[in-house]
Amino acid sequence: MKSPRNNTTIIAAVAAIVIALVTFIGLVTVGLGGERGMGMPVEGGYFLQAAATPVMEDLTTVHNMVFYWISGITALVMALMVFIMIRFREKANPVPSKTTHHVGLEVVWTIAPVLVLLFIAVPSMQLLYFQDKLPETEMTIKAVGNTWNWSYTYPDLENIEEIISNPLDKVQAAAQGKPYLLGTDGQLVVPVDTNVKVLVTSINNMHSWTVPSFGIKMDAVPGIINETWFRATREGVFYGQCSEICGIKHYYMPIEVNVVSKAEYARWVANDGAFTTSVAQINMGSGQTAAQK
Repeated sequence: MKSPRNNTTIIAAVAAIVIALVTFIGLVTVGLGGERGMGMPVEGGYFLQAAATPVMEDLTTVHNMVFYWISGITALVMALMVFIMIRFREKANPVPSKTTHHVGLEVVWTIAPVLVLLFIAVPSMQLLYFQDKLPETEMTIKAVGNTWNWSYTYPDLENIEEIISNPLDKVQAAAQGKPYLLGTDGQLVVPVDTNVKVLVTSINNMHSWTVPSFGIKMDAVPGIINETWFRATREGVFYGQCSEICGIKHYYMPIEVNVVSKAEYARWVANDGAFTTSVAQINMGSGQTAAQK
């Protein structure tokens, strides 16, 4: 029969292996997050999409922090279970202990979870406030959920007509090089490094305007205007979908946001919502534009 010291060594080794394995898996999971596509899901993907706004960057940070806490707790519980199964098995412990209370343990398992929740709660509440508190915005967009598509208007820009954003079928998506069920025939165009307020509502039933790379998921409720905001920190095309089961064509409500440079956005506005070679200047606060030849 092995001595208690040998048993302790085995237990420590098993616990170390378990903790190392869980930590390794966590590091690999977070590490692979760097290659997650640019604003759209990737085949076989299992992690968060790459952040394109400060809100999503903070969301990813909090997610990773909570993941490490969960990994540590899981490893600790697994190690304790292994310890109990080895140390207190019938062969090694023929006379079971009759201890019913241990003040130290009871204090630890009461205080420790409270401290863990506090460590998680503080950054989580800061993030919720950051998401909900609109900063001073430079432009406004209204997103309306219809049956079944999205429409966008620019209240500050009188020369930009309403954009009706319909999904592309397989042939159209392939011809335009866009992902099927994500690509649309009407992009929402916004400038980079600009605080954008988004007013979200619906015509008839509930939808949800969701762009994962922006960290946005805002319900579109009939008769109610909800507001959110984003500040895209890099250019590119970012995709999302309605995340509310809104009807038989729920899957036909993709979202496509084209983030362009401020100069390119000025051209787009100056040409009434079309990309051309003309150059323009834009005062996004008032919505006035002036073309330069």
